[in-house]
Amino acid sequence: MFGWRHPEFRRGAREMAGILPGIGAWGMITGVAMIKAGLSVPLAVLMTLLVYAGSAQLAALPLMAAGAPIWVVWATAFCVNLRFVIFSAQWRPYFAAYPRAERARMAFFSGDLNYILFMRRFPDPVPAPEQKPYFWGGAVSNWFAWQVPSMVGIALADVIPTSWGIGFAGTLALIGLACSLLGSRSSLIAAVVAGCAAVAAYALPLRLNIVVAIAAAVAIGVMLDRPGSRPGPATPVGGSR
Repeated sequence: MFGWRHPEFRRGAREMAGILPGIGAWGMITGVAMIKAGLSVPLAVLMTLLVYAGSAQLAALPLMAAGAPIWVVWATAFCVNLRFVIFSAQWRPYFAAYPRAERARMAFFSGDLNYILFMRRFPDPVPAPEQKPYFWGGAVSNWFAWQVPSMVGIALADVIPTSWGIGFAGTLALIGLACSLLGSRSSLIAAVVAGCAAVAAYALPLRLNIVVAIAAAVAIGVMLDRPGSRPGPATPVGGSR
């Protein structure tokens, strides 16, 4: 299923390796936060294995600790994870031909960082045999890099204080990798618009500012990609494609 013998699987894992420490730090602090929020160890383990979404977990935990209605918890996680709808739309040209069960597995194991790496590796939305093993190389590495530290955080929650803020390392890794993709004026403009929208909508509940930022970036991206409206090429920011 994973195609782990394929060279592209190893390439996907290798390119993910540079950001695994940030993912691990984020996973560990999420594991700690689940226990400190009042979850039992079995429930925390179940949550990290089944939910597998750090932003949604961290958004839902305060609500669970406060005894919020379950529909509020679900709605919050749903809103935070709406960005995966955009990811899915971007991945569709590559994986639409695969069986539904396979696409469902790929959807569960997908993440922000392996989405970014995949799009950098395959910028043209044309299906190719090497795309699936590359996807799984990054996705499997990402899964282990998240789950193992998360379990460590659950086990050592009384030793590791959340005040360390080590989870911010994951955010820094994402920012650094995203900057390396800003290889044109259109992508740079979309990134700036998304950042401004996220800040402007910060007061919205349920972290809806994330959804607003994604919608704004997609809208400006569609506008700039229309024939005759795309800005010319620019020097890559933070790296090359």
